[in-house]
Amino acid sequence: MRSTRFIPSLLLALVLVAMATLATPAPSYGQFFVSITVAPPALPVYEQPPIPAPGYMWTPGYWAWDPDIQDYYWVPGTWVPAPQPGFLWTPGYWEWGGGRFIWYEGCWGPHIGFYGGVNYGFGYGGSGFEGGYWNNGAFFYNRAVMNVSNVNITNVYTKTVVVNNVTVNNVSYNGGQGGITAQPTPPQKMAASEHHIAPTTLQTQHVQTAKANPSLRASVNHGRPAIAATAKPGVLTGRGVVAAKSAPTYRPTKLTGTTGRPTTPGGSESHPTYTARPTSPPHTNTPPPSSESHTYTPANPPHPSSESHTYKPESRTESHPPATQPKSPPPPKTKNPPPPKNEERKPPKE
Repeated sequence: MRSTRFIPSLLLALVLVAMATLATPAPSYGQFFVSITVAPPALPVYEQPPIPAPGYMWTPGYWAWDPDIQDYYWVPGTWVPAPQPGFLWTPGYWEWGGGRFIWYEGCWGPHIGFYGGVNYGFGYGGSGFEGGYWNNGAFFYNRAVMNVSNVNITNVYTKTVVVNNVTVNNVSYNGGQGGITAQPTPPQKMAASEHHIAPTTLQTQHVQTAKANPSLRASVNHGRPAIAATAKPGVLTGRGVVAAKSAPTYRPTKLTGTTGRPTTPGGSESHPTYTARPTSPPHTNTPPPSSESHTYTPANPPHPSSESHTYKPESRTESHPPATQPKSPPPPKTKNPPPPKNEERKPPKE
């Protein structure tokens, strides 16, 4: 009799636990709260290493935080395979809000989301991505900003990229004193609600390898890492490793105040979550490539100047204004004859 009463009670307890689990909100994807007020260093200037093989996607370098040693360390930019066709990489970014810095981790998705307005270079000029696009399962590379001339890739095009920034700088965070003031656009907010994939295993291992390298700490390299980018993730030595060309000297600066967008646990409308919530895409991911060939002349220094690129387009088509055609003389004006006057007829004389 006691065992018979015990079974319904156990089932009821399991149901209550399941309901409580479902009612618990999902954690925000990649939202990393840290109780620090020191701003991350500026982004260094570096060259993009050549692509190791077709199908690889570029992920720009960034400053990460190590709570164990209380210091920033540089995660080199690198080429990685996409987790699936049609997915693009949205970089992570630092944001100041609520009197502290918050790190929003990057993710893979069908569209580029908001990444703080940070100009990471190489197609990531602060909003969107100009380095290429997917079309029928194949990725087309914009060779004006992607270093793909070393391998045989037929899916290439050349399109000039202009970064319209009022102030040219290397700022690596959004909000707060000296930070970038960009806000997410409606399409970027829609992209945040799409299905996303977390960083791949190769990307995670790449971060751990960088974290374990003392030379990549900001207190050691003073904002100018000797390993700024690599051709393959996790490979920090040998061929394909690129050093920073220049960078402002890092001086730790503490921020004060609570300015910035609200940052509460549970995510925000501009940042994705781990939960897959597919929606209708805000725009298509197959823009037509430009038929004109241009050299890349960046306006922001996080990526190198076009003069030092080894992957310049083979030709350059200059645009010229149309020649001024001589104006033909206006046709002579013809005067209409005046209308005939109505003459009064006099009656005949008798």
